[in-house]
Amino acid sequence: MVFIADYGAGNLRSVQKAFDYLGIPATVSSDPAKMAGCRKVVLPGVGAFGQAIEALDHLGFTDALSEHVDKGGHLFGICLGMQLMLSESEEMGSHRGLGLIPGSVRHFKSDTDKIPQIGWNSIDLQKDSVLFRGIEDHSFFYFVHSYYCDPLEASSMASTTWFAGKNFCSAIEKNGIFAVQFHPEKSSEAGLQVLRNFAEC
Repeated sequence: MVFIADYGAGNLRSVQKAFDYLGIPATVSSDPAKMAGCRKVVLPGVGAFGQAIEALDHLGFTDALSEHVDKGGHLFGICLGMQLMLSESEEMGSHRGLGLIPGSVRHFKSDTDKIPQIGWNSIDLQKDSVLFRGIEDHSFFYFVHSYYCDPLEASSMASTTWFAGKNFCSAIEKNGIFAVQFHPEKSSEAGLQVLRNFAEC
């Protein structure tokens, strides 16, 4: 069973429907206690970083997610969910993150590209990755974001993507922690394969 954390930050049902389509049981809940017995946890998200981390704290997810990873469980962040895994964010002030991946969330700055990035873009694979098994390098995925993750350790990056004059980290994979900046549930067959790979790893 895949547990999808509901902390009021959007796109939950579309993620659940994608797992349903794949025949993978998935449940949505705002109660962290119901994570018990679920080795796979998904942290989706759309919205502002500061409000999201406050919601996670209020519901008790902050400690529960760290404990889940410490006990060997797998955690998969999507979009804002990926950003929340880092140490801090500069979105609308300075905010503490979950601190599962050392690094910062930064705002894109560009004189040529329109921000936010909305639409399809390709990924450049950085290592042999569980998430991207069966997926070709330079495959396209659907992005919607104004901020990007800047992890301190290059070894944690599973893929990068070119936008606004830089190669930013578009996927993370490290010690049972997985995350993507794009929306796999909106990314056709390649996105479904990413969800399948996470559920089956």
